[in-house]
Amino acid sequence: MMENVMDVVVVGAGPVGMTAALAARKEGLSCTIVEAEPQDRVRAGSRAIYIHKETLKLLEEVSEGLGFRLARNGVIWPIKRTLYRGKEVYVRNYGITNNKDSKQLPHFTSLHQREIEKYLYEACVEAGVSFVWGEPIEKLDIREEGVTITSVNGTSWEAKYIIGADGARSKVREEAGLKLEGPRTNDTFLVVDVKDDDEDPMPLERVFHYHHPAMGKRNVMLVPFKGGVRVDLQLLPDDRLEDYVSEEAVKEWIPLVMPEKYAERITWVSSYRFHQVVVNEFTDSHRRILLAGEAAHLFAPFGARGLNSGVPDAVIALRGIRKAEDSETNDERRRAIEQAATERRIAALWNRDGSTTALNHLQGASDEMDMKRELAASLVSVVPTLGRWLDEGPYGPKFGPPELTTKY
Repeated sequence: MMENVMDVVVVGAGPVGMTAALAARKEGLSCTIVEAEPQDRVRAGSRAIYIHKETLKLLEEVSEGLGFRLARNGVIWPIKRTLYRGKEVYVRNYGITNNKDSKQLPHFTSLHQREIEKYLYEACVEAGVSFVWGEPIEKLDIREEGVTITSVNGTSWEAKYIIGADGARSKVREEAGLKLEGPRTNDTFLVVDVKDDDEDPMPLERVFHYHHPAMGKRNVMLVPFKGGVRVDLQLLPDDRLEDYVSEEAVKEWIPLVMPEKYAERITWVSSYRFHQVVVNEFTDSHRRILLAGEAAHLFAPFGARGLNSGVPDAVIALRGIRKAEDSETNDERRRAIEQAATERRIAALWNRDGSTTALNHLQGASDEMDMKRELAASLVSVVPTLGRWLDEGPYGPKFGPPELTTKY
């Protein structure tokens, strides 16, 4: 075996990478995070803003107090409502607000990803995780006994295991010979962040519009997060992106979906197309690499499945590594890594299917789906459960992936 070797090197200092590092320290493993960008990098946009309760529980598990810190610094919107062509078809008031003194984690919290990363970073520093900034990875030499990782600057590290949490263009994935598989759609969405008005804020509600009456057949969703509101706009197949995404264009259409003052409170505009892809394997042939987060999968955003699947990717990966380190033979070691990788690939495929279901529900262009939505909206006063069906469309299935027998 190699000497003077780190147990785990995590590539990528985003939320998933920092979760992996915290999980490593929780398991008693030495860990370094290597990040391509400098520490003072600018992280534009709110990106991942919604953290499920199960994710908060995992973060609390790997770093005591972290889940509660995130929950108490985010917001919980107590009301969600869904409208169809301007007609309200579903509303639910949970009657909840943030209780800073609660001993129970809330069912979710919503805050800017920049803030999520800040609290994760503080927890990593407290846990003794070391960071290396400004070192893009160039090469991995992966062997049965370990990995040598080399940056474009010529810096090298020796590690028993590598966690690839370096995003959609993952160099770790490429070097490990792993590939993303699945469809890439042509559907285009815009996402706009606006800064809320502290003196006269937007209602603390998640609002989804099918065919917003001021936006033609385009769907619109408004989601509050701490200090702001995210606006998602679905473009139609014949729309020209430049007619909606430029600063001037956004200032024209934003007042159609929220108060006019927010046209002057825009902080970020971006567009995206859906990639419904999952890596062919979560680990390499030597069972020394494990992928997590967007290095392993990319989903349409419905159901907030990105960060909320990346966190368990990281935690399960480190449980697998801990089990591998405790193994008595190399065959046992390999099986421990394979089990962790298999578990997360099953979950990723389930999440992809769920977000695909939501995508078809929301914007399926078939006559059958159009008729289902229209009929459901017209009958909600008679059959209220149809309103719930329309409301749940943006999320996809809410039940989890199949229970696995693998236990760590």
